[in-house]
Amino acid sequence: MRNGILTRFRKTIKVEKFIIEQHAEWIGDLKHQKVLDLGCYAGNSLSLYLAHNAKEYIAIDLSEPAITKLNKRLVKYPNARAEAIDFLSDDFRENNFDLIYAYGVLHHFKDVDELINILKSKLSEKGKIVSYDPTSTSKPVWLLRTIYRPFQSDRDWEWPFTESTIQKFSESFNLLDRRGVLGKSKWFFLLNLIPISSKKRTQIGTAWHLEDWEKSRKSDKHFLKCMQVSLYLQKK
Repeated sequence: MRNGILTRFRKTIKVEKFIIEQHAEWIGDLKHQKVLDLGCYAGNSLSLYLAHNAKEYIAIDLSEPAITKLNKRLVKYPNARAEAIDFLSDDFRENNFDLIYAYGVLHHFKDVDELINILKSKLSEKGKIVSYDPTSTSKPVWLLRTIYRPFQSDRDWEWPFTESTIQKFSESFNLLDRRGVLGKSKWFFLLNLIPISSKKRTQIGTAWHLEDWEKSRKSDKHFLKCMQVSLYLQKK
């Protein structure tokens, strides 16, 4: 039910479009870049874009069937390959990445300190990370997640970002930029209780989303109210 409500809202105000376009802007020119698409499954919204534009593209995920599907999509890119392997495993020896793209991935690592250390070891000098993850930093969201967590099929491998998690990333890397979504706009569903037209609801929801988008960039208070956040980080 939660996913259904959020998905409908995200599609209505085109949240995904904002996120992907922002990520593409952060990523920039890739022609001389070695890229890791971390936890990509069978390919995310930017996987083929990364494969097409990067000097070298490596995608990894734990799912062998998903990686098999992705490799079939990558056959036309001689500079690209996908591998089913654990990022934390010693078997994954690739390093010196200029960019690590992690869409909806980093919150699946329980030990944040270990994750940060390995991310650093895999990045080139001044290498960058673009991430996107859910949070539990606002009290209403924390309460909601606490209530439905016993019913989650992925509860044993999902740890939404806390304020402490975000602080660790911000202190361990140079924070170049950030964006949050579903802050004020997460209350969009309440507009269904008001007798107004669907067009008016969409206008209000879009305005709330734009407010979240802009304020989350500079206001810590507003950023921490958001249910999902993007970080643009650089190795110190």
